[in-house]
Amino acid sequence: MSSYDDLASQALAEIEQADGIDALDALRPGLFGKKAALTEAKKSLGQLDPEQRKEAGQALNAARQQVEVAFETRRGALAASARTEALEAERMDLTEYLGSASPGHAHIVTQTRDRLEDIFIGMGYSVAEGPEVESAWYNFEALNIPEWHPARGSFDTIFVNLGEPEEVMLRSHTSPVQIRTMENQEPPIYIVCPGRVYRTDTADATHLPAFNQIEGLVVDKDITLGDLAGTINQFVKALLGDDIETRLRPSYFPFTEPSAEFDIRGLDGSWLELGGCGMVHPYTLRACGIDPEVWQGFAFGFGIDRLAVMRYQTDDLREFVNNDIRFLKQF
Repeated sequence: MSSYDDLASQALAEIEQADGIDALDALRPGLFGKKAALTEAKKSLGQLDPEQRKEAGQALNAARQQVEVAFETRRGALAASARTEALEAERMDLTEYLGSASPGHAHIVTQTRDRLEDIFIGMGYSVAEGPEVESAWYNFEALNIPEWHPARGSFDTIFVNLGEPEEVMLRSHTSPVQIRTMENQEPPIYIVCPGRVYRTDTADATHLPAFNQIEGLVVDKDITLGDLAGTINQFVKALLGDDIETRLRPSYFPFTEPSAEFDIRGLDGSWLELGGCGMVHPYTLRACGIDPEVWQGFAFGFGIDRLAVMRYQTDDLREFVNNDIRFLKQF
C-alpha cells in the first residue's frame, strides 16, 4: 500500500509540472489509461488474500481519486489562466487620451445653421422640420408649380422610384415644410425651416448636389413687404455685422407675389445675391386652407452653405464636403 502512495505522489508531481492544457492532457493516458501504473496495480489485487485485497483496494481507490481531483483542479486553473491571457491579448485600450490634440467641434455649416436658428428664435420664430423625401404636391403643386409650369424644370429634381413616375422625390427646397406647417397649424405662424435639399447639380465652387437651405415663413394679419425687408435686414446684420447693407430686386417665383431677390453688399462694395423672397401667393395660402383675405404672409429662403462661404470668407463650396481636417479645423 505504500507503493500506492508513491505512485500517487509521482502522478501529482507530473500534474503540477504541466505548464498548459495540452501538456496536461498529454499526461492523461499515463495516469488513467489501461497501462497506467495505478491501473496495473489494480490488476494485482487478485493475488492478495481477501482481507488484504479489501484494505489494498480501498487504499488504491483513494490514491486514484486523489490523482483525479488534482488533475481536474489543475486543468481548471490552466484553462482560467489561458482565458485571461487571451482576453488580455484582445483587450482594447479605452484609456482617455489627454494629450495635446484639439477636441472636435461642429462643422462650419452646422455652426452657421445653429447661429441662424439662434438669431431667428431671438426674433420670435420657431424651428420647423420635415421629411427629405416628398411628394409632388408638397414639393411643387401646393406652391403653385403644376406639372406644366416651366419653373418646375429649373429645380433639377432627383426623383425616387416610388409610386407613380415623378410623384416622389428628394425635396429640392425646404418649402414643403412651410406647406405642412400651414396645413396643420392655425395662423399666426412664424417659422424657419432649415434642412438638407437635393438637386442634380454638378459639384463646383458654387454648387453642390446636396446642400443646406433655410427658409422662413410668416403668416399673420396686416403683413407687408416692408415687414419682409426689415426682417431680412435685421438677420443679415445680426449674422454678418452692422456694416452689411441689403437690398431687394424685383424677381419672380410662382409661390410669392410680389417676388424679389435680396442682395447684400460687403465691405468691398460689391453686391452678392443671398436668396429669394416675397409675399406668399394667395394660391398657396388657399391650398393650405388659409383665407388670403384675412391673413397675409411673406417667405424667404437662402443657402446656408453659401452664407457660410460669405461669413467665413472661403472660396469653394466643395471644401465643406471634402472632409479635409486641415480646412475644417480652422473654423
